[in-house]
Amino acid sequence: MEEQKQEEEKYKKAKQKVAQLKAFYINLVTFIVVNLILFIINLVIGGGWWFYWVTIFWGIAVIVHAISVFTGNKFDNEWEEKKIKEEMEKKD
Repeated sequence: MEEQKQEEEKYKKAKQKVAQLKAFYINLVTFIVVNLILFIINLVIGGGWWFYWVTIFWGIAVIVHAISVFTGNKFDNEWEEKKIKEEMEKKD
């Protein structure tokens, strides 16, 4: 019974990790496509270069997203549960 529960928990965590990876890859592909389109529009219209502002700020967001996905979320549910238990065990 315990083994089945552990397997279900492993599956749940793996499924969550795959969902995070999928969301990151969608974000990355969207970032590349949209910024390429903005670059082309900026190139055709002429004038000053403005597309890079979107690229810079969105790029920072993509980097933060990548860090959270590939290094693991330090503030996930396990962390939260651990902290709750620590607080409950403290003596007032």
